[in-house]
Amino acid sequence: MDWQPLVLTFKLALVTTLLLLVISIPLSYWLAHTKSRVKPLLETLVSMPLVLPPTVLGFYMLVAFSPANAFGSWLNEYLGIQLIFSFKGLILASIIYSLPFMVHPIQAGFSNLPSSITEASYVLGKSKITTLFKVLLPNIKPSLLTGVVLAFAHTIGEFGVVLMIGGNMPGKTKVASIAIYDEVEALNYDVANWYSLILFAITFSILLLVYLVNGGYLKRFWK
Repeated sequence: MDWQPLVLTFKLALVTTLLLLVISIPLSYWLAHTKSRVKPLLETLVSMPLVLPPTVLGFYMLVAFSPANAFGSWLNEYLGIQLIFSFKGLILASIIYSLPFMVHPIQAGFSNLPSSITEASYVLGKSKITTLFKVLLPNIKPSLLTGVVLAFAHTIGEFGVVLMIGGNMPGKTKVASIAIYDEVEALNYDVANWYSLILFAITFSILLLVYLVNGGYLKRFWK
């Protein structure tokens, strides 16, 4: 069995999750507190990957970033960036596709915090940035953990988007989900089974850990 697709999968999931965390914290905070009229529109755009077929999203990204089109040609010619059939393209596609899995839990965590916590921090002279990172985020650790794990696990399981935007290039864009598909097509069910079992075991373990931590079961166990 070739381990490279698994290594590439977890590299993609790790990079995507870290970037999503940076993007989702300010976005979730804004969505939780804004009264702007564009909020419903932005929430709809963030949530679209939940209901949109992955191949649809992958197709439009493929068209947009293709060097044959104006935007893709501009990226390639002036910025030297080629997104289709590249690891960078996989990262961008994964960020868009897994965005709601990070944003929704964190947004819910911010929304459920009583406003008195923020007000007390402001009364004590803390800035908005300090309040966010020193007061609010420590109080939504379960939501942060849920968002991180869901985004990581969801990225691991991607197929349609990564196939459309990245293709099937060994060592470059061939992740585990595509490797499973290839092995099944070649009737190598034993290899496909091993890939599947590894992904199943890892995703099951990290999801179980989230429920144990957020449910307080680990604290009770160690007492």
